[in-house]
Amino acid sequence: MAKPEDATQSMINSLKEKTGHTLDEWLKVIKKGGLQKHGEIVAMLKKDHGLTHGYANLIALQALKSASAAAGKKEEDPVAAQYADAKAALRPIYDKLAAAVAKFGPDVDFSPKKAYVSLRRKKQFGIIQPSTATRVDVGINLKGAPAEGRLEASGSFNEMVSHRVRVESVKDVDKELLGWLKQAYDQA
Repeated sequence: MAKPEDATQSMINSLKEKTGHTLDEWLKVIKKGGLQKHGEIVAMLKKDHGLTHGYANLIALQALKSASAAAGKKEEDPVAAQYADAKAALRPIYDKLAAAVAKFGPDVDFSPKKAYVSLRRKKQFGIIQPSTATRVDVGINLKGAPAEGRLEASGSFNEMVSHRVRVESVKDVDKELLGWLKQAYDQA
């Protein structure tokens, strides 16, 4: 099973071919520009250099990671924090979902928040959230799709998605769930 880290490394390896510059060269461009906020870096790379959102996001994350390391800041992993303690047993579910979603395309953006991970393309198409000690909720943006069976209306779960699927084991990460996520990705 492919890991999100493998997808990230694959994108880094293809930077020169796809963008004309290596990661180190892009990091120098960002340092020279003096931008320090993720959104500003992404916007500059897209506007001034014509990069896709996926590559711009990757480079921005790597630049900020390098800046944090250089400043001696301890890097916190929000995903590790989400799946700590009582929710640690849910991490394999996240890992399987993330690996499958990463295969949708090079423009998939995993954007960790405090309580969940936003799945983005040009816009958010889903979220992965460990909601309880025994369940991960997958929010999916499928406006207009009927809520049937496992594909519930999101209700009060999260206003940023239209549907929710409750996942209690790795077995629940199946073709049906991945099909809904792929459909949302295609629409994003």
